[in-house]
Amino acid sequence: MARITAGVGTSHVPAIGAAIDLGKTQEPYWQPVLAGYDWSRNWIRQEKPDVVILVYNDHATAFDMRIIPTFAIGCAESFKPADEGWGPRPVPMVQGHPDLAWHIAQSCILDEFDMTIINEMDVDHGLTVPLSLLFGQPDAWPVKVIPLAVNVVTYPPPSGNRCWMLGEAIRRAVESFPGDLKVQIWGTGGMSHQLQGPRAGLINAAWDNRFLDMMSQDSQRLRAIPHIEYLRETGTEGIEMVMWLIMRGALGPDVRQLHRHYHVPASNTAVGHLVLEPVR
Repeated sequence: MARITAGVGTSHVPAIGAAIDLGKTQEPYWQPVLAGYDWSRNWIRQEKPDVVILVYNDHATAFDMRIIPTFAIGCAESFKPADEGWGPRPVPMVQGHPDLAWHIAQSCILDEFDMTIINEMDVDHGLTVPLSLLFGQPDAWPVKVIPLAVNVVTYPPPSGNRCWMLGEAIRRAVESFPGDLKVQIWGTGGMSHQLQGPRAGLINAAWDNRFLDMMSQDSQRLRAIPHIEYLRETGTEGIEMVMWLIMRGALGPDVRQLHRHYHVPASNTAVGHLVLEPVR
């Protein structure tokens, strides 16, 4: 049967993508940011997942104020890198896995999650930067990708508990798929950052690291963190961290932490990264 073998949490800072694309990864500013992913790149080459379910948020590229789905799953054969105002990133086309994506959509909808099904969607840095961080600059991505876009831009975003429950539903869906697939689920976004207003540049390293601790040690507390705490402690954009909880919920009750990285700053943002595996 298909199975979820690991979870990855990572920031998806757009400037990291620019640093990779422009060959700046060894500059003193960027080298310590990227060094935290060396272990993960070696690990994923050995793991060789068939499919990655990649949880991210669209940044007004595929969606705008005309349509704001809370949870949207990409079921297409492929997804183009989006033009976010300065041309598409020079990265490969993202290849989907329609059979598994449609199965997850059907399973989750019948499991009482109202998923929006997307058959045509360009994917922005929220999805392509994590792929670059884990796979580098290949001619083609070595994995099929199922985009799962979450609204964390326009109020109200889903609660952490709802995201966790969606992760559980995704695990049930994957395990009921009639095929032998090695699946990973990635939760992206964050960590603490605020891009505008009087608190622009806010980073709360202590809170971020408690969050990383709880991902493997006190996961039930994660489910109860209210929106206002994310806003107060991590800035207006820190709410992106609820997407990590979809990944965490999909791994089951107990996990083992394989790798952890945290660095400040990267373009006024705290960068966090985790690799977790379920303990069966």
